[in-house]
Amino acid sequence: MDRVDALTDVAGLRVGHAELAGDGALTGTTVVLAAEGGAVAAVDVRGGGPGTRETDALDPLNLVQRIDAVVLTGGSAFGLDAASGVVGWLEERGRGVPVGREPGQVVPVVPAAALFDLGRGGDWRARPDAALGRAAVVAAAASEPGGPVVQGSVGAGTGAVCGGLRGGVGSASVRLPSGVTVGALTVVNAVGSAVDPLTGVLYGRMYAGRVAYPAAEVHEAARERLARAARQTRERTAGSVRPPLNTTLAVVATDARLTKAQARKLAGTAHDGLARAVRPVHLMNDGDTVFALSAGDRDPGDLEGFNALLAAGADAVTAAVVRAMLKATGTDGPGGAFPAYRDLY
Repeated sequence: MDRVDALTDVAGLRVGHAELAGDGALTGTTVVLAAEGGAVAAVDVRGGGPGTRETDALDPLNLVQRIDAVVLTGGSAFGLDAASGVVGWLEERGRGVPVGREPGQVVPVVPAAALFDLGRGGDWRARPDAALGRAAVVAAAASEPGGPVVQGSVGAGTGAVCGGLRGGVGSASVRLPSGVTVGALTVVNAVGSAVDPLTGVLYGRMYAGRVAYPAAEVHEAARERLARAARQTRERTAGSVRPPLNTTLAVVATDARLTKAQARKLAGTAHDGLARAVRPVHLMNDGDTVFALSAGDRDPGDLEGFNALLAAGADAVTAAVVRAMLKATGTDGPGGAFPAYRDLY
């Protein structure tokens, strides 16, 4: 099957989104669903204000070896309820950690992480719940294997904001000469910015080779519009949050066979890709969290091969952040004014 340059290039992984409907709602949930049998998983948290669930289970020292799904969600700590809907859906299908004699006696372990988007649609109480989590996992299960990932202001990225610009979901992948695939999915929602203030170029694009710089007058107009939107937002619901709270989330995955310890290393080095694309990053009022999945049985190779895999994970995260910013669409509502990068440049 042809590559789609997304997380789903890692065989067996599917992605589903669901958004909360209704006036004042600007939030949603994204689910990464593994194939039957699950995936080896790990996590690395570097932000100072994380909102997570079941991340301790991913420690290499602990019992659980494989998980069936990862949930990324808006709604801050309230939005972690979305994982309950995914747990229920998996239990109905007998998927999870076996704990009894009967096939259905399982406990699905579903790690989850939440970003802060409260009030960005205008309604402070519009948050993902278990029903929205179920809708997202159903969407993932209904998607085509290896199919494209819907990107932009969708799913967990619906209410995402990065440096005053609307953020969202982005995805990318790298195919190594060895045949190993590494993919990433990010939900970009940062206190820092993805845009160089001196030039208007996305930081992540500076690592992709030569870049075209916006004309000086275009950049100045963009700066003025972004400042005007920030003033408007301060007068609306989202502007009541002081200091601003955010959190960027990511899933990086490979079809190489990794241990939990190796997956943990992959999650850690993937943060380097985030640091290239967003500045500043890993702040106390971000909860930046990266999950890593080993969803295949390819030989990762020797030390040199594993190093290449780690580097590819960081590259895929950087590319996914760029994709998220380019795919996002602007919004202007009761919660705030959040133009998209492509609205300005």
